[in-house]
Amino acid sequence: MSELCDLQIHINGQHTFFLSEKILSKYSWKLRKIIKQEKRRTQIRRSGIEIDDFPGGPDGFELISRFCYNNGAISVTVGNVSLLHCCAVFLGMSDKASPVNLLHQTEEFLDGVFYWSWNEIVTCLKNCDPFFSYAESCGLIQKLLCSLLAKIAQNSDASLLSFSSSSSSSSPETARSLNSPVSTSRKAWAWWFQDMTVLSPRIIEHFLRALGSYGSDNNNLLLTRFLLHYLKTASHSNGGGSVRSTEYRGLADTAVHGVVLMGRTAFSCRGLFWVLRIVSGFGLSRDGRAALERLIGGMLDQATLDDLLVSGGGNGGVYDVNLVVRLIRLFVHYYDDKVSLEKMKKVGELIDMYIGEIGPDQNLKISKFLGVAESLPDCARDSFDQVYRAIDIYLQSHPCLSLEERSRLCRCLNYEKLSLEACKDLAKNPRIPPRIAVQALASQHSIIQAAEFVNDDHSTLSSSSSYKSINNNYQMVLYKNNDNLETESSTDDKEDVKVNLERMQWRVVELEKVCREMKASTVTTRTLPLRSHRRCLKIYDELPHHPPPRRPLATLAPPHVSSLDKRRAPIIANQFQPNPRSPFLLNINSPPSCHFQSHRH
Repeated sequence: MSELCDLQIHINGQHTFFLSEKILSKYSWKLRKIIKQEKRRTQIRRSGIEIDDFPGGPDGFELISRFCYNNGAISVTVGNVSLLHCCAVFLGMSDKASPVNLLHQTEEFLDGVFYWSWNEIVTCLKNCDPFFSYAESCGLIQKLLCSLLAKIAQNSDASLLSFSSSSSSSSPETARSLNSPVSTSRKAWAWWFQDMTVLSPRIIEHFLRALGSYGSDNNNLLLTRFLLHYLKTASHSNGGGSVRSTEYRGLADTAVHGVVLMGRTAFSCRGLFWVLRIVSGFGLSRDGRAALERLIGGMLDQATLDDLLVSGGGNGGVYDVNLVVRLIRLFVHYYDDKVSLEKMKKVGELIDMYIGEIGPDQNLKISKFLGVAESLPDCARDSFDQVYRAIDIYLQSHPCLSLEERSRLCRCLNYEKLSLEACKDLAKNPRIPPRIAVQALASQHSIIQAAEFVNDDHSTLSSSSSYKSINNNYQMVLYKNNDNLETESSTDDKEDVKVNLERMQWRVVELEKVCREMKASTVTTRTLPLRSHRRCLKIYDELPHHPPPRRPLATLAPPHVSSLDKRRAPIIANQFQPNPRSPFLLNINSPPSCHFQSHRH
């Protein structure tokens, strides 16, 4: 037995075989050549022969040994023909070595590949993956792929090359039928999709190259859909974990190129977000991602909240906020030429819902929140109530923010577009800095005054006679700051001033009520410490104010007082006089704006 095992062969540094030199040399001329070269060295019987990069490793060499020890006979099957063929090529087991050779047997078996079944071809291709370079160099991969394409064409109603970008773009009905889940033709075309997901990315790449649809040459809708299905299956097979992006990057870029080329004729906005989610985990190139985002950005008005909630992918947040910022900027850039104001407002509503959804994220930075909230122009929102609610949600989830950070967060608010209820809630909110609350109330008061003046001018022109009859039956105490005010102005001007001042006095009373509620809430709940209270007083002192009115100009009564109650008019008028201790003091000679005066108690 020791005479038969006179040769040691180390395969790929993994396994050592003790074999007969005479038997192996009979069927392999390469082994015969190596043994002759090693015989010149005295260490051959002790160290043996080293063979690296052997196809299939120890398993492949074991099959070769069985063939040699069985006098050149072995059962060739679909499962082992690819490995036997590559090993025979590697060791030179051809007619040159022996009339009964392994290479001839494998080639004869592979000649019938076009008569194999679909599953046999796919299995043989899958077995080539461990020694792919050898299988490719000897032409085995190309032969199997040709047989695979013949099977697809034989069992499909349409050719793979018939669904290019030209046909799909010229016929949107065809593209929509492909996108429909109930399309019977699409089911017929896609019967081979799932079977080919077992193949490696290198084999799929050669499959696409054989069709002339790899990389930027991809203009085939059917192959694009297959690639998306293949990448999705590869992502799920890893359990959502990371995959080797270098192997799939070319396929992802090919799929994206096809998607961008087809555009809106084949993919909806939701479908494009689905594509983005799939290809993002495979190392998509920068150009491919930019092209896909441009396509999505132009259709952002068709997106939903679920579409925007793309996972952050380990970027320090739950959601990919940077992606949404880029999409908004692309949409705004696209809006300059082609998007209507209605679509812009639709995107504004969508973004307001989005910032409310991402607010509770503990890892969301203020800069990213503001980046989303401020990325839209002011015309995209008719109201900023939703933005205020999103800010409140963010402040509740981030209680450790400083006063400066909270003030910075509120800079995205447009106080002039806040409703009265939202403004009241903001003023009472202990999480909102006092300076912001004062600015919001001042802006709200100024808007209401300006609106009342505009409305009064319009109503005065239409019904001045009715105002004359009303104004004769009431009186109110007015003030002035200028002793030289002309008292002989026209009757119409006086009517306008009286009506406007009446409305303004009612508004002042209402705002004073809000301030009292704020003070009562502050005292009872003690939400602000002493330092915060002093800070609020300091803020009030810094605001510009006017001295209180000095002497009455005229006496008027509210409209609901009849002529029989004129004796009660001075008492009623006192109810409408501004409180001199209130921070809201009205000056009738100033423009319709709000002035504040602070009083420490």
